[in-house]
Amino acid sequence: MVEIKSHEFEGFLQKSVRHYRLFVVYGPDRGLVAERGAQIARSTGVDLTDGFAVIKLDASDIQSDPGRLLDEVNAFGLFGGEKLIWIRGAANEKQLVDGLAHIASHPPEGSYVLIEAGDLKKGSALRKVAEGERSIACIACYQDDARALNGLIDAELAASNMRITPAARQLLLDSIGGDRIASRNEVQKLILYCLKDELIDEAHVIDIVGDASAVSTDEVVDAVLSGDPDGFLHAVQKVIASKTAVFLVLQGTMKQLQTLETMRLEMEERQQQAPQVMQTLGRGIHFKRKPIMEKALRNWNSSDLARETGRLNAAILQSRQNSSLEDNLAIQTLLATTLQSARRNRRA
Repeated sequence: MVEIKSHEFEGFLQKSVRHYRLFVVYGPDRGLVAERGAQIARSTGVDLTDGFAVIKLDASDIQSDPGRLLDEVNAFGLFGGEKLIWIRGAANEKQLVDGLAHIASHPPEGSYVLIEAGDLKKGSALRKVAEGERSIACIACYQDDARALNGLIDAELAASNMRITPAARQLLLDSIGGDRIASRNEVQKLILYCLKDELIDEAHVIDIVGDASAVSTDEVVDAVLSGDPDGFLHAVQKVIASKTAVFLVLQGTMKQLQTLETMRLEMEERQQQAPQVMQTLGRGIHFKRKPIMEKALRNWNSSDLARETGRLNAAILQSRQNSSLEDNLAIQTLLATTLQSARRNRRA
């Protein structure tokens, strides 16, 4: 098994990545999965702008065409040279798992295979193959802890030759996390806002990132999970009126869904009931919110939660790319999740 832990990745990228041609990058932090996937892709030396050298596929492409992966790996590039087969959105598709197992036993000489997957539970088919073959580098991407977020902030500040006060750093830490790309974008946006200042302080963070404590996003999240469209619209308008960044609402909802996904996986793996999981993994949840979380645990399965989290993550990235559409995009995305919750409540 060749498993690269979070703190080992930078060293792996500098020293060992060249020894591998097969990579599986997975985890609940989809932004970090995408970021590390891109870093690995660049390390291969394949020209990423060459459409003949880089074959980008979705897992569904292989699911509908079982021989596609092997065909692409074994095909010669139109102009020679090495190729990168880059697969996104993987889970545990049988055709992909079988193809990877075959390739792992006969590693390609002229191709690289990079697979980006979601949060694969231990023992799942794709993860089992990836961890069981020494020819595959398996990289797990979990949500950044305080140490990783501080490292991210330090790296971005150093690159711009800027400093931040301790109080501003703590406020920034409270406002980011959950998704690496979204967190990096928030820090970069803050730095860009403060280019004419020598020191970033709390006022800067509040102005550009939003004070995470100004208005609690719990009311919005609870309305989403409860399937209450009217309550959601009322709560999100309060957030907007308070000048709190709507990005924080998207991020807060995504974190809550990721927590639910972890708890639901525990239920499914251990065949437990929602109250049992709440007693172990739900200890940090405020007692007033526990009935809402418990109901959501009963009504959603892990696959649907993973899909919904992916949708929210995509919305976060789109909102960072086009800030003028941030509010509308957030409201539409969260309202769609609210309606999904409402349908599940009616079926329950």
